[in-house]
Amino acid sequence: MAEGILKEIAPGVSVKSAGVIPEDKVSEHAVTVMKEIGIDISGHKPKSLKLFENETFDIVISLSNRSLEAAGVIETLTGKLMHIRFNDPALAEGSEEEILAVYRKVRDEIKSALSLFWNVWTEAEGNS
Repeated sequence: MAEGILKEIAPGVSVKSAGVIPEDKVSEHAVTVMKEIGIDISGHKPKSLKLFENETFDIVISLSNRSLEAAGVIETLTGKLMHIRFNDPALAEGSEEEILAVYRKVRDEIKSALSLFWNVWTEAEGNS
């Protein structure tokens, strides 16, 4: 969800997404709640963080405690690391509507945090 949101917030910026232990496919719940805000992530594919070990990034944004635990790997990618902790919606339990409510809440939290980050980043760095 974060990749789709950041691409929407910062068009033209190269955004890559990876996980410490990536799933086999993007969650259908994530696809559903992202479509609700006009972002299609149905074509996204989960990737391993290891795919990017030899790349350099301006900034890496860590979104979970699991990814923060892999900070040693992340730090090889960039000199700037920002950690924003969100609950993992994949752990949600209950009815379909209860699970979707958790995904919506996390989606909205991610969108709010990344919007704030992008506004501060562009102002501080003179980026646009």
